[in-house]
Amino acid sequence: MAMILHDLVATGDRRFSPYCWRTKLALAHKGLEYETRPVRFTDIDALSAGGPRLSLPTLDDGETRVVDSWEIAEHLERSYPDSSSLFPTGREVARFVQGWTNSVLNVAVIKVVLMAVYDALDEENQAYFRESREKRFGVKLESVVADRPGALKALRQALQPMRDVLAAQPFLSGVGPAYADYIPAGAFLWAEAVGETGLLEPGDPVAHWLNRTISVLGD
Repeated sequence: MAMILHDLVATGDRRFSPYCWRTKLALAHKGLEYETRPVRFTDIDALSAGGPRLSLPTLDDGETRVVDSWEIAEHLERSYPDSSSLFPTGREVARFVQGWTNSVLNVAVIKVVLMAVYDALDEENQAYFRESREKRFGVKLESVVADRPGALKALRQALQPMRDVLAAQPFLSGVGPAYADYIPAGAFLWAEAVGETGLLEPGDPVAHWLNRTISVLGD
């Protein structure tokens, strides 16, 4: 029985969650077959019926349900040790990259893509998204992205630590891509899924790294 990945979806079957992308890249890295179940924000309560409220991604692997992208990566590493390791340089490197991505990269990306995410949602989920995100940010959605050129410049500047590493090696994980690469790659796939494709300049080493990293997904 194939694994089932509950995957956040917008209109047009756009799969935009950066955390779900981390998991899809990890599954591809391990060479594991899975099916996706599209879930809107407003479907999560129904998915959680009879148990604790879930978050996305959620992976059902047989009788085992795993919630949270990091926990899923850990589960895949434990359960499928004969396939390529997600942590060839150790979990410590991936944990650091995850902390930087969550606190720096994703924060910079959202100041560029927030309204594109909103526009990609159906009416019911737009209402949910606006209410929940305005409560989180303390301002209107439009205020978060009011200075898009400045936000894009800040995002590109925030990527300098990645450029410094990539000047010495082809991937954050060393000679090949692994989970430390899939974590930040998810942020760019998030933007691309909602039509924001200009985050990186063509000659940016991060753009070349991204193309190499997501090749694990195949065609």
